[in-house]
Amino acid sequence: MQYSSEVEALDALGQKYNELKNEIGKLIVGQDEVLKMILINIFSRGHGLLVGVPGLAKTLMINTISKALDLSYNRIQFTPDLMPSDIIGTEILDESRKFRFVKGPVFANIILADEINRTPPKTQSALLEAMQEKAVTVAGVSYKLDEPFFVLATQNPIEQEGTYPLPEAQLDRFMFNIWLDYPSFEEEIMVVKTTTSDQIADIRVILEKEEIRFFQSLIRKIPVPDNVYQYAVNLATITRPGTPHAHPWANSYLTWGAGPRASQYLIIGAKCHAAINGKYSPDIEDVKVVSEAILRHRIVRNYKAEAEGITEKLIISELLK
Repeated sequence: MQYSSEVEALDALGQKYNELKNEIGKLIVGQDEVLKMILINIFSRGHGLLVGVPGLAKTLMINTISKALDLSYNRIQFTPDLMPSDIIGTEILDESRKFRFVKGPVFANIILADEINRTPPKTQSALLEAMQEKAVTVAGVSYKLDEPFFVLATQNPIEQEGTYPLPEAQLDRFMFNIWLDYPSFEEEIMVVKTTTSDQIADIRVILEKEEIRFFQSLIRKIPVPDNVYQYAVNLATITRPGTPHAHPWANSYLTWGAGPRASQYLIIGAKCHAAINGKYSPDIEDVKVVSEAILRHRIVRNYKAEAEGITEKLIISELLK
């Protein structure tokens, strides 16, 4: 993995991204936008929140991505009786009467936290600490998680009874909020054809751990023009109601706006989006592409917005004008 220059390395990243898309496309029909956002998330060292109704192949998609990236993968099904130790691991007394730490499922490169809003806050926070610190602490001892480490949590938009919605401060830990929609009619025919036959696609490894870490560092080095920094920070700033720079729609329809983490993610997401599209520096268009997934879960609508049917999507498109 020797590249003569950063430009050559960025070209290689664009090429690897296209190979990844084609390889994952052997099993996953459509969902190009979702796939792009998940891969940007991984290369940006972020975590993602997937929102979609059941049966849209969320688990299959993440499993396929982990195979193509040669990363270890664990799926944790969140339930109301799940305990923090069920995620991070626990200490047991072994034969020699000494305590030994048994690692939980969080010790993998890719974690699918299925239906994270089904479990109580105590258990949610155990996972969120691991996401933030890239380590877990048990009985005063800290255990480092293997990098790259990426959490993709799913939330079911229906069936809200008996759930524990993530508070805004915890939602802010997720770089993207990715919406999965139903496939088109033609795509659904393709899905049914491939899933009801005996053909099993073999997924090749496109990238390995070392390369992923290399590309994650490379993206951080991409230069950004001052006007793009200003645009990203301005976009986050105008979402904050009651502040000097607030957009009229923010004052009318929002109770809460995006914090500084949004500005950081807008820039890192724009850098990554530029890189996978063969550009050596991001422009304002790259910021716009990632803005909805970054801002969607960071703005909180007020009663007026809900009464008038003003959605987050509508508010963000107005802010982008």
